[in-house]
Amino acid sequence: MEKNELYSLIIKRRTVRKFSRRKITLPVLKKIINAARCAPSAANLQFLEYILITNNKTTQRIFPYTKWAAYIYPQGTPGIKERPLYYVGIAINCTRSSKSDLRDLGAAAENIMLSALGFKIASCWLGAINKKEISKILSLPKHVKLDSLIALGYPKETPKTIETDKKTKYYQDKKGIHYVPKRPLEKILYFNKYGKKD
Repeated sequence: MEKNELYSLIIKRRTVRKFSRRKITLPVLKKIINAARCAPSAANLQFLEYILITNNKTTQRIFPYTKWAAYIYPQGTPGIKERPLYYVGIAINCTRSSKSDLRDLGAAAENIMLSALGFKIASCWLGAINKKEISKILSLPKHVKLDSLIALGYPKETPKTIETDKKTKYYQDKKGIHYVPKRPLEKILYFNKYGKKD
């Protein structure tokens, strides 16, 4: 089988919710945002904009307005010394598009997470956030709507994937190791028509 580094990153990537206090350099953070900028955009409207949050006081103000790992609450919530030092706010500039396309958001977010992993940086895409309060903290104007945040940092945990078709809820064992169930390829792949396995 041919070696493909991007494929390996994609298979390896897992959501991480506990981070070390090690700093990320600004040039690396800019490269991660640049990867988002280069993502596909419906009709090439490019309505997404990004707020890179690097100030520690600001990240601390934002944290109470985020929710982490509902299936394993409260163990999945990072402690004070495990919180991310960085966030990327993904925002929609409504003057560029009156109808934002979710495919743009997904492609840009995935580019952020994969390019971060290429630098050995972990990520957590946060949609369960208080957009109103975080928008105030970030001084977003009315025509710019916050969609989500991506937490970034060097990982302090290593979640593991298990293949199963029986359950989809992620969980932690007694040692605190995080497991993420993924449906096996043979359960979701069909050939030429639905239900055909070869």
